[in-house]
Amino acid sequence: MSFSTLNLSKPIVDAITDLGYTEPTAIQKKAIPVVLSGKDLIAAAQTGTGKTASFVLPILEQLHTKHNEHQLRGKRIRALILTPTRELAMQVEASVSQYGKYLNFSSMAMYGGTEIQPQKQRLIWGIDILVATPGRLLDMAHQRVLHFDELEILVLDEADRMLDMGFIDDINKIIERLPEKRQNLLFSATISDDVRALAKRSIYKPVEIAIGKNSASEPKINQWLITVDKGNKSALLSYLIKEQAWQQALIFIETKHGAAKLVSQLEKRGIQAESIHSGRTQAVREQILNEFKSGKIKFLVATGIAARGLDIGALSRVVNYDLPDKVDDYIHRIGRTGRAGASGEAISFVAKDNFRNLCAIESRLGHIITRKEIEGFPVKKTVPVSILNFVPKHKRV
Repeated sequence: MSFSTLNLSKPIVDAITDLGYTEPTAIQKKAIPVVLSGKDLIAAAQTGTGKTASFVLPILEQLHTKHNEHQLRGKRIRALILTPTRELAMQVEASVSQYGKYLNFSSMAMYGGTEIQPQKQRLIWGIDILVATPGRLLDMAHQRVLHFDELEILVLDEADRMLDMGFIDDINKIIERLPEKRQNLLFSATISDDVRALAKRSIYKPVEIAIGKNSASEPKINQWLITVDKGNKSALLSYLIKEQAWQQALIFIETKHGAAKLVSQLEKRGIQAESIHSGRTQAVREQILNEFKSGKIKFLVATGIAARGLDIGALSRVVNYDLPDKVDDYIHRIGRTGRAGASGEAISFVAKDNFRNLCAIESRLGHIITRKEIEGFPVKKTVPVSILNFVPKHKRV
């Protein structure tokens, strides 16, 4: 199947062909026709499945079809895409610009942590497609520099993450301001009870699709773990980087203090690294992310702020230096690699204190994560066998 068979017009097909897209992914095959039909949609799709294009492409097509019928007014928008983080807002807006480069549409990423005046200025003439974080969007609405009376389409992207970050009140306030007659699209890696409750309040008789429910366990991501005592983790990481000649890795850690400390420890062993966390300014974070994407920075230590919304393309390796407390966070972290059919590697450091988290992760995946031993790093506090391997005494042979 080609993109042209999905009823996308030539300017859009030409733009995605320029990007090297040849065949739609599973989520794109299912979602694009639904969106083009004008129906509401709830879609469960993991990161790396091509979900951004699955809503951006048909939105562009719909706005293009109605272009001659609509004269955009100042301080108005036609499509709103809500995202949980600044990084994801910038990424999605970049996709809008790329996919719509042969169309005469305006787009903008709006987020906090940066000067508000330039964003106000951009809104004066109106924006066709606005990608925004909830907090900054509400600020603009309260200041009456943005009105929603001409909105046609609402997208809630990574809805589960927005709820996890405590945006539910902001989202409800935004939805209250929107016209009742609109198309609603909700995309989420997981469809929790909270996500369903949000959908019930904001979406009318939606079509539901689910893609890649267990994509984290697919062969394209080679997952393995090393059991290690807490005090040996930085030495182990340094050893792996050097002995296995790693070229690049995204390393996840729980705290910004821990991130700074790990960067310092790596540098003492001759490994240059950088960190990204909520304590760094937006400008610094953007610069570091761009340098990591370009390969100038080879090892990036990140707190959960980068777990979603970070699209690096051919990232070969993710390391869970700290195993996350939530299974969904593990899924999203390793989803940074093995994207769009490419192969990737996900390595986790597991200490005895992480055993419960490990069991939860392996239960979600439905399989045991391969354990590897590294010579020279004996473990004093043994990590028990996973519950998936547990055999009751009366059944043991």
